[in-house]
Formats: sequence, C-alpha cells, structure tokens
Amino acid sequence: MADHTARVRWQISEGEDFASNRYSRAHTWSFDGGLSVPGSAAPGYLPAALIDESAVDPEEALLASAASCHMLYFLAYAAKAGFTMTSYEDNPEGKVEKNETGDPWVSAIAMRPRAVFTGDKRPTSEEIEQLHHRAHKSCIIANSLKSALTIEPIIES
Repeated sequence: MADHTARVRWQISEGEDFASNRYSRAHTWSFDGGLSVPGSAAPGYLPAALIDESAVDPEEALLASAASCHMLYFLAYAAKAGFTMTSYEDNPEGKVEKNETGDPWVSAIAMRPRAVFTGDKRPTSEEIEQLHHRAHKSCIIANSLKSALTIEPIIES
C-alpha cells in the first residue's frame, strides 16, 4: 500500500539540565511536504516552564489525525453518493485515563462531525449515519487504534 515518514527532532538548549529533568519538551515535527510543526508535551503534565503551550501535543495530534482521516473518507463517500457539501467541522475530544497497569493512555475518542450539505440532493439522517459508518470502517487511523472511538454526528435539518 504505502509507507509514511515523519521526522521528530528535539535538542537540549543552553542552560538546561537534562540529568535533573529540567529541560524543555519543545520539539519539531517535520513532514515530507516540507511543513514543520512545533510540538511539545501537553499542558498539565509538567511545569509550564518546560513546555510550549502554543505547540501541538501528541494527544491533540492523535485526535486531529483520527478526525482528519475520518473526514477524508466521509467526503469521498459523500461525493461518490452524489451529495454536495460546503463544509465539514469536527471537534474531537479524547479521554486520558490510566490502564490496568497504571500507565496513561487515550482510552476514548469522541468525534462530533458536522457536515453542511447543499443542492437538491441532500442525505437523510440515516444516509449521513451510513456515510459515517463507512468512513469509520475505512479510516486507517481508526483501524490502528485500540481506543474506543465513537462518531456522534451533528445533523442539522
């Protein structure tokens, strides 16, 4: 099928003390298209001085990745079905808990996509649910996760 790559790079800054755990968690994600994105540990896990709150944290990236993958399949299936859309928005939420051995993990992801359709041919609520079901089944990211992932579409009439 396909192989994908990314580059994650961190470097200690002058004056930081790695051995005493006093170093910035800020780092950079680089992708094959040339885009670089600032990354950091999530707020709340470490003192604010050790993170970059404006950067993307791994938990946020996981949510965005799952929602983006689902959206791309949903858009493809909606277009194939002959529907016309003007926008799609999702605000996924992830729940971090400790597993049975006490290690943290994203135990659940809830996606709440809102698709806006236009034109003469508009899907019924049931057809929207079916499109989301197909998208979820096809989503590479969803198929790669052990977290519970629910799709709760916001359907407007």
